Amino acid sequence: MNKQEYLAKRAVLIAEAEAALNGGNIETYEAKEKEIQALDAKFEELAKAQANAAALQGRLNNLANAPVVEDKGVLDKTADQKSEVIQAASERGKALKANQSVHYSAGIIVPQNAVTLSSTGVLVPTREATMLEPTFNQVSSLIDRVRIINRMGGESFKQPYVTGYGEGDYTADGANYADADTTFGLADINKAKITAYSEEDEGVLKLPDIDYDAEIQKGITIALRKKITRQILLGAGTTNTLTGIFSANATAIDAATDKSIAAIDENTLDEIVYSYGGDEDVEDAAVLILSKADLKAFVQLRSAQGNRIHKVETNGNTGTIDGIPFIINSACKPISSAGTLAGEYTMAYGSLSGYGLSIFSDIDVQRSLDFKFKSGQIAHRGSIYVGGNVIRKNGFLRIKKA
Repeated sequence: MNKQEYLAKRAVLIAEAEAALNGGNIETYEAKEKEIQALDAKFEELAKAQANAAALQGRLNNLANAPVVEDKGVLDKTADQKSEVIQAASERGKALKANQSVHYSAGIIVPQNAVTLSSTGVLVPTREATMLEPTFNQVSSLIDRVRIINRMGGESFKQPYVTGYGEGDYTADGANYADADTTFGLADINKAKITAYSEEDEGVLKLPDIDYDAEIQKGITIALRKKITRQILLGAGTTNTLTGIFSANATAIDAATDKSIAAIDENTLDEIVYSYGGDEDVEDAAVLILSKADLKAFVQLRSAQGNRIHKVETNGNTGTIDGIPFIINSACKPISSAGTLAGEYTMAYGSLSGYGLSIFSDIDVQRSLDFKFKSGQIAHRGSIYVGGNVIRKNGFLRIKKA
């Protein structure tokens, strides 16, 4: 397989993978991704083998063309004897090209500029990469979709919300008016400090061509965002923590509204959508937060005729199921997993503006050469003060495993 054949085959696989992804066929897409990875690995091995062969050929050419340096034991060799030495070197070169072993007898001197042959073969110089390959996304976009409340430089506070409105009633003339009070609630949004710390050896900064230092600093910010986006769901709501949607301390949500589902089937999506919100509307701006495993379970649902029940469109961390928006968040435990226990929260459905993420400070990322000066370590640290809570009455329908 030459380079042109490799690139052509890779282009075909990429096109097939994109078609599967656009069609919502997650299994085919993942299979094509594995084929692409296998093809890349095979081509890389072939390229290394060709490089090794080229390096060996160059050394053999040097060996064949180099002058013969004789020691005192062979200074008196005749022209015919010297010709034998050159002929022997040529024969060894042919044997090496055929991957056969060779032997140098005591009477033949190895040219000074010949490469040394070891039991492990000819060594090929190591070539270092000049760029870092990225990993898969590890931060759910949920953090960017909730309502941001800017309280820069402030402290913890209470966010008011409406819990309901009264209803008028018939009243006789002269009688007291019917009570119809509007009721309110308060959501505590308490300050929490989230930090991340990392060290690197000074050699990482000085030696490689790759900018590991910048990537480590970037990783500090990613680590903070990764924690926050999970805590929007899982935060305990105690001292120095966010209050997550799944928390019992998210008092804006009545636990009685929680929905229990045993398994994902053809009725699950309808059950979730029509169980959310008030009695007068079917909400159309809500988003389903779920695990990737449960998204796969929706994709794999089939009718009696073998057709897909749901039309699933994906775009990285987000997408739609029959037009219903979704966001993947790994903090959700899958209903479809046998390891998820009954009563554990698995999904949430609601308007993302119903969760308030309060920013009390900017992300502060610092780099220090002084902390471990003696051991040559460079320290990176980052911190942010944030708070969060559900700020809308029953703003989310929480799904438990039955």
